[in-house]
Parts: sequence; C-alpha cells; structure tokens
Amino acid sequence: MTNYEFLQLSVEEGVATIVLNRPPANALNAQMTYELFQAAVHCSATPAIRAVVLTGAGKLFCAGGDLPEFAAADNLDAHLKVMTTHLHAAVSRFARMDAPLIGAINGTAGGAGFSLACACDVTLAAESAKFTLAYTAAGLTPDGSSTYHLPRLVGLRRAVELALTNRRLSAAEALEWGLVNRVVPDDQLLAEAHKLARQLAQGPTAAFGATKRLLANALNESLETQMENEAQSIIAIGKTADAQEG
Repeated sequence: MTNYEFLQLSVEEGVATIVLNRPPANALNAQMTYELFQAAVHCSATPAIRAVVLTGAGKLFCAGGDLPEFAAADNLDAHLKVMTTHLHAAVSRFARMDAPLIGAINGTAGGAGFSLACACDVTLAAESAKFTLAYTAAGLTPDGSSTYHLPRLVGLRRAVELALTNRRLSAAEALEWGLVNRVVPDDQLLAEAHKLARQLAQGPTAAFGATKRLLANALNESLETQMENEAQSIIAIGKTADAQEG
C-alpha cells in the first residue's frame, strides 16, 4: 500500500484501489488534488495495474471542494488555478489510461465528487448514495469535467436542471437518469466493484483503452472520421498479443 496524506492507494491482483481519505466529507483541498493527480499518473504508467477502483473513506464519497480552505486562501485566484490544474490533469490521465476506472460511490457525491463520479468509466452506487452538483449554491461554476460528461450521460436538459437547481438525486434516480450503471446494497458496494475490477483486469487492457478513447471522441467527429478512427484503432490493436489470443 502506498500512503499519501489524504489518499490511500493499494494494488492487488492487478487492481488498484484509490480511497479518498479525508473524512468525514473527503472534501478536496489543494494537497488532495495533487495526490489524486499523482495517483492517476501512477495508475496510468504502471502496466501491472489493469483496473482501478475509486471510492471514499467513511460515509461520504466526496462532498466537493473544501470551501473553508477557499475562503481562507490569501489569493483565491491562484488557489483555484492550482486545484483545477491538478484535478483536471488527474481526470485526463484516468480517461486516457488503458485500465478501466470503476467508481464505487459509497455516499454523497457533491461538487467535484459528483464530477469524479461522472468521469469514471463504470460507476456503481450504494443505495444510500446521493448526487448533487452544488457549485452554483456556493456561487461557483462546475469543474472536474462535469460539464463535459454530464450532458453526455443524462442529456443537456437534465444537465442544465442539475447545474442550476442543485437538485439532489438519490441512487435510484441517478440510475434512472443514466448517471450510474448499477445500484447495490451499501454493504456489498466494494465487493461488487472489486469483482467487476478483477473481471476487467483479466481482459484485453489495450483494447479497453483504445475503446475508451474511441467512445470519448465519438460525439465530436463526423461519421466518416469516426469510422476511420475505428479502422485505424482495430488495425493497431490487431497487432497486439491480446488480439492474437482472442
């Protein structure tokens, strides 16, 4: 296990588990976003890591940014620039790594916690989990990729509603809206997330990564360009040992 100040990172059987570890709220401060970036780089740069589980310590997944730290900052402009730089770099590394990222949302996901839940490749939620953007309630705008991922997951109309009203979704509502893939009993969340992670860790990691990248670009390309991207990708992946075995 690699210990950070506000994260826990452990690896077992090809599965890395990242725990946001700043209870009770697991609110993101500057150090925590930097550590999340470090963890994302480590996972993306370690071939032995073939799947990643992201969860929170205690009863909350992540309540978002540490607003008291924001208020106490001598220079909020500089503080937010540092935090968003590291948070966004972490999200980018997770999105572009081959290993699938599985979110295990164990409680409230608010603000940046909501954004991280959206950024996972597959997201499982505990029955007690709640989801709220919460940014505009603090007079702020969303970050952490939520304005990219949320409209793609739930549609623009619903994304606007969530952003402007800060409506809180239950886990069941999040499932109905397409924000999460599955809802499981609280006491089974981590077991189910790790079961899925171990299954994916046995799969063709390079093909998973290439598929993630194709899907991430799909809504930004024309039909012909996307099909050419598919052709180039399957040709490249066809040369790998995983494809030859498959």
